Amino acid sequence: MDRITLSGVTAVGHHGVFDFERREGQPFVVDAVLHLDFTKAAESDDVRDTAHYGEVAERIKDWITGEPLNLIEALAVRIADSLLSDFNVRAVDITVHKPQAPIEVPFGDVAVSVHRTRQQDVQTADAPINGEQP
Repeated sequence: MDRITLSGVTAVGHHGVFDFERREGQPFVVDAVLHLDFTKAAESDDVRDTAHYGEVAERIKDWITGEPLNLIEALAVRIADSLLSDFNVRAVDITVHKPQAPIEVPFGDVAVSVHRTRQQDVQTADAPINGEQP
């Protein structure tokens, strides 16, 4: 599977469980890896045949700056689901960084990561293989 990697999309959001986080806001940084097949885009040399990373970056920014959520886990899942729904990708890896998280000890970063795949691309263990019954 081919990949587009978009690193360091940064915007101020108001996510967090504490009132001051929602009131004052803080920077959030998102990294996204988009899994897709480049075959058609390589043949056509047309941006419509790939995932337009400028539009992906705008979508991520919109989620960061949008309605406040308590958890960055929730933010990561919403970004992943949105990208899967609206872009020509088979899977996504999303990492949300909260570098100014309210932690009382020195730290470099806190981040959560999610991997999501289109449901039609996932074959469950209970699903028949090549029409066979389990």
